[in-house]
Amino acid sequence: MRLDPRFRFSLYAAFSVLFVTGAGWLLADQMKDGSSAEAWQVTATYLLMLHGGAAMATLMLLGALFPLHISRAWRSRKNQTTGMVMVAFNAVLILSAFGLYYFGSDTLRPWTSGLHTGIGLGLPVLFIVHVVVGRRSS
Repeated sequence: MRLDPRFRFSLYAAFSVLFVTGAGWLLADQMKDGSSAEAWQVTATYLLMLHGGAAMATLMLLGALFPLHISRAWRSRKNQTTGMVMVAFNAVLILSAFGLYYFGSDTLRPWTSGLHTGIGLGLPVLFIVHVVVGRRSS
């Protein structure tokens, strides 16, 4: 179920930008309590804006991925385990991002943030596993 190289590059680029901006935001958010707090606050703000923009582009790519890759692979019974985990992880990331944007609850927000961060940091490993397993099964 190989993807068109341009589409594959777009997916890899979008997920890379999401990871880099998300991890960068985590770092900047931790550093904004130090001596150069204002610079880190500005950096965190820009990284979060870039992260949100990349997320919108990734949502479009994920939508295109369903008819081009996921449904075809499911019917041919290829790489279903890691594929379904990828779908589930991305669904949780989408829902938790929605929660981070809209939850005002002091109880839900930290829990949602931890979930989003944990899955977001772990997704690159799963992404690589999914690609490697898929290439071996071809």
